[in-house]
Amino acid sequence: MNLSSRWNWRTKTNMSVALSCALALAVSGCSGAGSTGGTGSAGGTVGTGGAAAGQDKSSTAAASDGKPLTIQIFGGLYNEMPDMNNAFWSEWQKRLNVKLDANWVPSGDVITKLDLVLASGDLPEVIAYPNQGLTVSMINAVRQGAFWDLTPYLGDLSQYPNLKNNTPPGWQKFLSVDGKIYALPRSRSLIDNTVNIRKDWLDKLNLPVPTTLDEYRAALKAIVNGDPDGNGQKDTMGIVGINEGVSPFEAGFGAFAPHYDSDKGLIWHELTNEYTSMVEWLRGLYSDGSLPKEFMTMKRTQMEEAIGTGKAATYIRSTRYHYDFELQAKKVQPNAKIVATPPLKGPGGYAADLSTGVNGGIFISKKVPEAKMKQMLKYFDATASQEITDFGYSGVEGVHYKVVNGEKVPTDLSVKEVNTTSLGAGVFAYVKWGKVDNPGAPKEYIENKRKEVADYEKLGVYNIFTWLISDSWVNVWPKYTDEWKAMMTKAIVGQISMDEYKAYVAKLNSMPEFKKAYQEFAKAYSYYK
Repeated sequence: MNLSSRWNWRTKTNMSVALSCALALAVSGCSGAGSTGGTGSAGGTVGTGGAAAGQDKSSTAAASDGKPLTIQIFGGLYNEMPDMNNAFWSEWQKRLNVKLDANWVPSGDVITKLDLVLASGDLPEVIAYPNQGLTVSMINAVRQGAFWDLTPYLGDLSQYPNLKNNTPPGWQKFLSVDGKIYALPRSRSLIDNTVNIRKDWLDKLNLPVPTTLDEYRAALKAIVNGDPDGNGQKDTMGIVGINEGVSPFEAGFGAFAPHYDSDKGLIWHELTNEYTSMVEWLRGLYSDGSLPKEFMTMKRTQMEEAIGTGKAATYIRSTRYHYDFELQAKKVQPNAKIVATPPLKGPGGYAADLSTGVNGGIFISKKVPEAKMKQMLKYFDATASQEITDFGYSGVEGVHYKVVNGEKVPTDLSVKEVNTTSLGAGVFAYVKWGKVDNPGAPKEYIENKRKEVADYEKLGVYNIFTWLISDSWVNVWPKYTDEWKAMMTKAIVGQISMDEYKAYVAKLNSMPEFKKAYQEFAKAYSYYK
């Protein structure tokens, strides 16, 4: 869906899509809700003037005329386009006293659209950047003064108790450029992506759930060469596509561990020997038929369709999506069951990568006046309260869930309105199972899913390059990225030998501009570790 026609940042003066507590919050310093009331969610009722700990609720009315704070926000669309006047967003606006003019961009296109917005210079007031690592265009925009340096305003966070107490530890370093903080965290759980597979297909083929990468490869080969869906054809896919990343497999091959060249420079993870070993493993999957021919070009919508229509065994995405994919697949295959594998043992570790707990950041355009920027900081601090976080993940009691025997039981409306997209307008408190629990799933399903992925946090590793910055790398890597992807694809599909691919990687790593960048990465890593 092309949403660009909805936006003209220079001419829009009236924002009309609601959310609600920030002018009162923002001007007064209250980080709870206004006095308008509202349906309580688990963890406490926010709408009845519930301010965060340490803040004075009584200052709200005295310090504000009660008008909502309007915010233009650019964020990712991960579900159906929301009606910003639905029950969830209406309650959010009533509790937080803001009006959001939200441009939700389909997640598969959000970075491309963001690059166009940055190039135009016509920025929205807020960009909810969706990834752990900043793109070159975002780093350049920051350095060119496109966004507020929040460092002097945040200080020791004493004015923002929710940002101080409820957010992931160390979030500032993940959102810093040149030692300055330019964004607020989009708090998410450490456990995010997990390797999933169709358990009902394994059962039909008398295969156990794999525990190693070798077993996983063998299981996929059996699936694509068998007939697990029973339609009489060998038309099922293994891994539906890898163009959104292969981070769990990188972790399993050890590519996320720091690797240094002969000059003690820190080598980019995709150009390590360990990553090359993973490429060779993917080459094996392709020769098995477990990767479809179009694996590098499939878009997110195509991959979702493949897993949701029962055509693929695996589509790696946030764990909370397993339930959605399973529900879709059950429409055509009633016995469909999607499970997370345990962290698969590989030659260099386990196929389990962790989020930093900071899934991107909330950047405020420098075009926003200083006074309004400060109001926005108060609003975003309010969204990091435990009460608003509980609401963000569960919705409105009696509408999105019912309490039965002390437990929340989601309604049908929950799946539609309380989802990943609905987390796009706030910071939120850290929630251990936030990217695992699906709010539309029943209690038993959620408990089983948590058990499936519990070891990911214990065995998973971080990709340090999601936050390390090298000026030289920002300039050199974009010149070679497309060429490298093309060479990797050729290696996987067998158009060139692995020796040719290895020689190409070695050539890149020996180039002076690469070696200079690796020195800068090593210096940055020595500081952060």
